[in-house]
Amino acid sequence: MSPAGPATATAPATVDSLAAQFAVLGLTPGRPVLVHTSLRRVGPVDGGADTVLAALRRVLGAGTSIVVPAQTPDNSTTSPVFRAATSGLRPEEVRRYIAGIEGFDPRTTPSFGMGALAERVRLDPAAVRSVHPQTSFAAVGPDAAELMRVHELDSHLGDRSPLGALYRADGVALLLGVDYAACTAFHLAEYRMPQLRVKQYRCFVRADGHRQECGFTGVDLDDSDFQELGAALERDAGSAVTRGPVGHTEARVLSIRRSVDFAVDWMARHR
Repeated sequence: MSPAGPATATAPATVDSLAAQFAVLGLTPGRPVLVHTSLRRVGPVDGGADTVLAALRRVLGAGTSIVVPAQTPDNSTTSPVFRAATSGLRPEEVRRYIAGIEGFDPRTTPSFGMGALAERVRLDPAAVRSVHPQTSFAAVGPDAAELMRVHELDSHLGDRSPLGALYRADGVALLLGVDYAACTAFHLAEYRMPQLRVKQYRCFVRADGHRQECGFTGVDLDDSDFQELGAALERDAGSAVTRGPVGHTEARVLSIRRSVDFAVDWMARHR
């Protein structure tokens, strides 16, 4: 089997095999890469998240930045995570649950549900993290500080966020073992709709050593049609997406700029 083929059931993926497959997908040095991944679906990897990151770095080179989502929906009282955690609880139990929610600190708060690779990047000594208390990103590489520099409170995943910076930098997104429902880049298109639905968000942050409640108004984000949108992108603008095997799963590499531009038009016609 060639090194670019899927890993066998008895052979865990290695830096060499993953790097070869990433190269076939079209990952090359120069353009920053936003990575969404499920290592469980990649299958056995010798060295886990460290190996995946090493393979990406080998293919992309030291001059290319790697970005991951570092979101924290668990510190909110308006998120689906909160609603699921408190469903069926008595009022006093809900109050106790809220009292136990930690305030967000970009230096120390773990991401929630973003996967092992996202945490590996967040914890890298050279990592830079954006400051949004709900939808932060983390990055490593020469452009990490600039990509993470702006993340306004009312721009979860809009132009004044790292997604906007990635769009302007002509970055790409890698969907590794996850489908289009995880493609945060599509959310950037929502901010460009002529009629924006907004909602109130509430979460907790840590400032001056104390937990504080933080409320703000933001776009009412909706990923319910992202699978349909992704299928349309591949069908109608297929050159924007490259698909191929990585480990025991399928991966996609897509141009953030072309995908967002397509999504803006698609949402205008289908939403």
